[in-house]
Amino acid sequence: MAIYFLNITSVGRSDGRTATAAAAYRSGERIHDERSGRNFDHTDRRDVVHKEILLPTGLGVGAASWARDRGQLWNAAERAERRSNSRVAREFQVALPPELSAEQRLGLARAFSRQIADRYQVAVDLAIHDPKPTGDPRNFHAHLLATTRAVTAIGLGAKVGLDAASEHTRSELRQAGRREFLAVRERWAILTNEALFAARSNARVDHRTLEAQSIEREPRARIPWGAYRQEQLGVRSEVAERVRERYRQRVQLRREKFASQQLTASHAGADTSAIRKAAREQWAASRAQSRTHTHSPITHTSENEMPKTLERERRDVTASERDHAL
Repeated sequence: MAIYFLNITSVGRSDGRTATAAAAYRSGERIHDERSGRNFDHTDRRDVVHKEILLPTGLGVGAASWARDRGQLWNAAERAERRSNSRVAREFQVALPPELSAEQRLGLARAFSRQIADRYQVAVDLAIHDPKPTGDPRNFHAHLLATTRAVTAIGLGAKVGLDAASEHTRSELRQAGRREFLAVRERWAILTNEALFAARSNARVDHRTLEAQSIEREPRARIPWGAYRQEQLGVRSEVAERVRERYRQRVQLRREKFASQQLTASHAGADTSAIRKAAREQWAASRAQSRTHTHSPITHTSENEMPKTLERERRDVTASERDHAL
């Protein structure tokens, strides 16, 4: 069944990572890192079924040929940064629906890569991986490794997108970054559903949280494929048992929270009714007393002449009813 998965991370020097190493691993190639002199060799990988570098459409066909060479591109990304904590690349990892054919999965991954490249004017190094023989057979996925700087015909330019320099406050930057993340997540959901529709599949994905979808349940437990296979072979898996137990605990906490909310609402309704009843009884008693008082003429007291205490209680009842209704 198709699932929604989009993970956006950064490749940063503060974590001891390099763009050259990340690109070599994802593409299954050998890349020499000019800054450190190290070689990253992953040519033994067999699960990389497609790899290509996409550049912004505005550059035109044949332009920026230097950026189409994987080694040149990512060494240039490393040279462009000076700080020890610089982000040298940004990665978008996505799950490709198993309902699609290999050709359809490639088309979907390319479409998303094209939109990222054009949205931020960056180079996108796309690598599509098939499931590993020992892994989940549905685990088709793609890695989109993007530069943090704009690509030009002669080299890398200024920082762009989520990594662009800005004079805004830190709070404003966080808000802008959140909006951008949500926009990209939504775009991936739209593209995925379009591909599923074109493939005549009834499966659909949704980038929103369960709460935003008005679905009152805990996210379903995800058991690692290794643990699942272990149980399929009749072997007990402590990992799977821990995952299920944590899921049961979350479900129980949700049920208890819901029951508590229902009880609170029920008590609030009962308290409101009691206050209303007491106010009516006290007001009736007050009117009866005023009619039978021997030293004062009997008058018809209007609601505006209610004692201040009763008027205050009436306002409290009205406010309580309104809050309960909301």
